Amino acid sequence: MSALFNFHSFLTVILLGICTCTYVKMQFPAILEQRNGFRGFFWKAARIGERLSPWVAVGCFSMGVSIIFF
Repeated sequence: MSALFNFHSFLTVILLGICTCTYVKMQFPAILEQRNGFRGFFWKAARIGERLSPWVAVGCFSMGVSIIFF
């Protein structure tokens, strides 16, 4: 089943995207400087990861536990 039709997979993809964008912005800040256009989406995901990092971490942990045990 595609990640678009399975809610659990969709949340996993969103969390991984946020974590990846945040990591890339921390390592290579020049890549995500543009705030509009196609790169603007990734800039916004990195901003979410920076500002809501405790909640994103809890989400990643709970998603990992649910993937392992369920």
